[in-house]
Amino acid sequence: MEWYKDYPHIGYDLDGKKIFKPIRNKDELDEFLEKMDNPDYWRTVHDKMTGSDIRLTDEQIDLVHRLQKGQFGDVSFNQYEPSIDFFSHETMIHPVTNRPEHKRSFIPSLIEKEKVSRLVHAIKMGWIKPRKPKDSTPQYYDLWAKEDPNSILGRHKMHVPAPKLKLPGHEESYNPPPEYLLTEEEKLAWEQQEAEERKLNFIPQKFSCLRAVPAFQRFIHERFERCLDLYLCPRQRKMRVNVDPEDLIPKLPKPKDLQPFPTTQSLVYRGHTNLVRCISLSPCGQWLASGSDDCTVRFWEVSSARCMKTVEVEGAVKSIAWNPNPALSLVAASLERCVVVLNPGLGDILVSSVTEQLISTYVEPEEEKTQAVQWVVPETEASEKGVRLIIRHPKSVKQVTWHGKGDYLASVMPDNGNTQVLIHQLSKRRSQNPFRKNKGLVQCVAFHPSRPAFFVATQRYVRVYNLIKQELTKKLLANCKWVSSMAIHPGGDNVICGSYDSRLTWFDLDLSTKPYKVLRHHKKALRGVAFHKSYPLFASASDDGTVIVCHGTVYNDLLQNPLIVPVKVLKGHEITRDLGVLDVAFHPTQPWVFSSGADSTIRLFT
Repeated sequence: MEWYKDYPHIGYDLDGKKIFKPIRNKDELDEFLEKMDNPDYWRTVHDKMTGSDIRLTDEQIDLVHRLQKGQFGDVSFNQYEPSIDFFSHETMIHPVTNRPEHKRSFIPSLIEKEKVSRLVHAIKMGWIKPRKPKDSTPQYYDLWAKEDPNSILGRHKMHVPAPKLKLPGHEESYNPPPEYLLTEEEKLAWEQQEAEERKLNFIPQKFSCLRAVPAFQRFIHERFERCLDLYLCPRQRKMRVNVDPEDLIPKLPKPKDLQPFPTTQSLVYRGHTNLVRCISLSPCGQWLASGSDDCTVRFWEVSSARCMKTVEVEGAVKSIAWNPNPALSLVAASLERCVVVLNPGLGDILVSSVTEQLISTYVEPEEEKTQAVQWVVPETEASEKGVRLIIRHPKSVKQVTWHGKGDYLASVMPDNGNTQVLIHQLSKRRSQNPFRKNKGLVQCVAFHPSRPAFFVATQRYVRVYNLIKQELTKKLLANCKWVSSMAIHPGGDNVICGSYDSRLTWFDLDLSTKPYKVLRHHKKALRGVAFHKSYPLFASASDDGTVIVCHGTVYNDLLQNPLIVPVKVLKGHEITRDLGVLDVAFHPTQPWVFSSGADSTIRLFT
């Protein structure tokens, strides 16, 4: 037992299997508590073979005490009994017993004979194999023997065959072609190189005939190195896994099963004379607003591609956003250093008049508060065009976006230090800077569709702020060099970001702050991304002149990850001045997508 002290087993059975020690559950603390509480602890012995505790009887304890004193185990044994002289010193003529021998002690036993004959028969038949004496002579075999099935190595599964020697080439010939011979400079360079760095480990030589070839100087050295290679070279067996390449491709549903999604170009909206930077759709889906570098905002009828109205403004339109509230008819456009709020006057006259009433009923507060921006009511000429309000900013405005309720809008000025983002309230004509300090250059912002949350995308991060608690709730790492655009899923738990290094990153806000998926489908920079309001679709527009539409199902089950499948590449825009598609927007109710490009057109794919 002493030998097996450090092992989990206590020996082996007849089949050579380990006999494991019984599990001992008591530790030192249990032992101590038992010592204190158990009155029979002194007479309890632990049996190592069975792992149980045995309580000794009085007789056993008495026996132990006697043995400790050096007495005999048996109490009744008398060691001082008088001895009986068995063999008398007198010689007798008669034996002690006079019984005659049995007859069976002279005749061979029949039972034994039968037994032996049975054993002999079994040995002859091969049922009983006599034990072979062990052969103690050492066995030698060729380590790199051919894989002969009968050899020891043939049966060895992990046998690694010997590495093959490289066959000699032209440079090892006794009469090599002249280009293989080294010049004096090359010879010098060869001699100065380390042995490991040399391409050849000898200098090629030319001899007139085979008789003139001397013995190879490095022969023994090379043979020795080869032997070292053979037995010292560490070899690792690489298990070749035969995988069907088809199995590695993730099982995605067929695009046919994911319909409807836009597939064909239906309409082209022509009229702008310069690149169309931005587009936005009315909440009813009947009208389309577009802003261009030709200093105009145009309003189109979606179904007929007819330009209903053109509003000339004082600069190139960088961003345009239609008010999402269907009860109001307002469009905000950012140009140079101001945000212009227009009433297009299209569609329902009632909606248009309610909008006019809302803007005209504004009463100026008694005490003016100093604001970061200037709210200006336009002159008659501008108001005839449809301009209702002008919000003048200190620096150029890059983006403008509405809150879902339609009373607030946010604007982004990337060059304005700590006041890069402003939130304006339309009904009270009040502006505020939500951030005391901006971390990085703000690229774009967005309001959460249902919760009071505000998304701010800088070059590398997307920060999510809680507007009620006024604190940062999440910081998403975009995993790209420069974020260009952002869109929020109507459910509100997923965000996509496009970047100038041609990546599209999908964030699952419940899952992680790192991207759930990064799609690199575009060849050039992404300019715009958009989610559909009701269909599981999202699209990305890029400078490579394409719009890629993807299917993105978000499940209500939190344990199921979103399913993202690219379904269609839409082409049609021409690349002009290295710019392709600049903006993309979905129709609010139909599975249609609009794209605006540098070729001064807007295209509708249905």
